[in-house]
Amino acid sequence: MSRRIRITVAYDGTDYHGWQLQPALPTIQGVLEEIVTGIEGSPVRVEGSGRTDAGVHAMAQVAAFTLENPIPVDNLRRAMNRLLPASVRILRVEEADATFHPRFDAVAKTYRYTIFREEVCPPIEWRYVYHHPYPLNEEAMKTAARVYEGEHDFSAFAAADNRDEPVSKVRTIFSSVLERHENKLIYTVRGNGFLKHMVRNIVGTMLEAGRGNIAPDALPKKSGRTAPAKGLTMVGVEY
Repeated sequence: MSRRIRITVAYDGTDYHGWQLQPALPTIQGVLEEIVTGIEGSPVRVEGSGRTDAGVHAMAQVAAFTLENPIPVDNLRRAMNRLLPASVRILRVEEADATFHPRFDAVAKTYRYTIFREEVCPPIEWRYVYHHPYPLNEEAMKTAARVYEGEHDFSAFAAADNRDEPVSKVRTIFSSVLERHENKLIYTVRGNGFLKHMVRNIVGTMLEAGRGNIAPDALPKKSGRTAPAKGLTMVGVEY
């Protein structure tokens, strides 16, 4: 009897070429499918709630797959963690409705971007932050962050290979907040969906606002340079 399994996954994306399966390259989807296929004894497709870019991390990515194996969910979680590399951990395994899809059923996603502001970045932080010790008007950046709240056409913030797709680039951002926490600027954004590179392009644009190069009223229409992937983390998905 087929079972729909929902998993919550955390990973350090440094050594992976993103979520999506790519031939001959290590990806999160690829390593999960390899492990689950081994447990099932036949090919298993693992679908994720979003395709994080190469180098992006996750605290709670959601994925799902279908199994015939009757293994209890707790045993499945332990088996997967025993076989997976330490950079990928299964936090939860649950039975799901047969129709559950982690991407199409999601109602909101939250991402966090971290900018380290001091002159010297400790090595223990380096893999998970964008080190930017140069002068910035942080108050202007905080004001800029709020401009993205609401419904906007984010075509200017999509990666080049997404811009020509016929689907709508309109997204609703429920909250967009930049805060200073000790030696870091932390940007947290929650929305109903995100385009490829969208959050990184928003951060790059806020940095331009912090340098005085972009006026706040131009922000929803103009994108700055894409911020590095390693500062970005998927925080969670809501259903």
